Amino acid sequence: MSCKRWIWVVMGVLAMQAQADYKELDAIVAIVDDDVILASELLSRLAAVREQIERQNMQAPAQDVLVSQLMERLIIENLQVQQAQRRGVEIDDETLTRAVMSFAEQNEMTLEQFEEQLVQDGMSYREFREDIRKEMLVQRLQRNMVNRRITISDQDIEALLNSPYYQQLLSDEFRVGHILLAVEDGVSEATVEGAATEAEIIVADLRAGADFAQTAIAKSAGTRALEGGDLGWRRAGELPSLFGDQVIELEVGETADPIRSASGFHIIQLLEQRGAGMQTEDQTLVRHILILPSEIRTMQEAETAIREIHGQLVAGTDFCALSAEHSEDPGSALNCGDLGWSTGEQFVPQFVETMNATAVGELSEPFFSRYGWHVLEVQERRREDMGEEARSNMAVQILHRRRFDEELQEWLKEIRDEAFVELRL
Repeated sequence: MSCKRWIWVVMGVLAMQAQADYKELDAIVAIVDDDVILASELLSRLAAVREQIERQNMQAPAQDVLVSQLMERLIIENLQVQQAQRRGVEIDDETLTRAVMSFAEQNEMTLEQFEEQLVQDGMSYREFREDIRKEMLVQRLQRNMVNRRITISDQDIEALLNSPYYQQLLSDEFRVGHILLAVEDGVSEATVEGAATEAEIIVADLRAGADFAQTAIAKSAGTRALEGGDLGWRRAGELPSLFGDQVIELEVGETADPIRSASGFHIIQLLEQRGAGMQTEDQTLVRHILILPSEIRTMQEAETAIREIHGQLVAGTDFCALSAEHSEDPGSALNCGDLGWSTGEQFVPQFVETMNATAVGELSEPFFSRYGWHVLEVQERRREDMGEEARSNMAVQILHRRRFDEELQEWLKEIRDEAFVELRL
């Protein structure tokens, strides 16, 4: 065979191989700024949502509706991940491992057992970790970007404290369903009227008994659409200001008239209501010592270290001295491990459970949470009336949460409007 002909044969074989390989490559379904969304991502999310809908015994919407919803969610997620990367937001491996350990604990498994269960469920441990990293990355970015857009004045706090919202806050919580029919900027008046008509039809159907969650999955453009439009339990003051007043006036199961905003038409239904208003709260004064597993200290070595510290405490060694020498909680180590008075809301479940089970003046046994190995001491307990300072702090938290939701939606809309997106479905 001549050299020239040999070259052509090799090139032909390589071309056929390349074609075969190309068929196995993942297809691109969208270009989003500097990144892409792959068909495998869409199919994986589609399968997960279908499984969720089946578990909830709801009828799935049409395939094109569901795919459209998922594509938009994937685009928004992708844009946020790119923003995080450009701004240097990171989730280090140690923080990620603690989060994964928390998932394992919630399922009453060791990390090894949890990893084996993931494999049995058809997901690799590495994929699971990266999914959690992405979720944590987006949450951290949102806090960074949205918090700087929020300002709360003394006048805002005073207005809330004197408002009907605050009185309602101390008595009831609401679970609200939300549907958004999005209307883009600059559309024709006919398009707006069409959306308004559709909103009226949806409200009529809901009042006639249509299932809210199923309707939200099929129709809503809101961020909670695939969760059936469920906004979760919120006190009155934590509801978006756009429809907070209407929610308070609704009876359970009642649907409000459509509400117009810059984003489109909102449809809300009061799903449930419950009493909440405790004007006093039980508080615990607690301190702890924390030992972290790390690249140079295994989980077993960390447990051994905390048990040795526990033994020294039982023998009478000063808590403050051991905290300053050994604790790896930078916020409390040099303050005798003191975490202050708390209801426990800011602590992880394992910590709260151990704290509540420990008598005043007693040490807990060493225990593990997603933050590492702890030993704690309960110093005192009290039932505290909510004074003016506590009420003001609660008002700040309420205002922040309410405005965070509103600013988050606005920020997401901004990055979506500014992005280059090319759909290839």
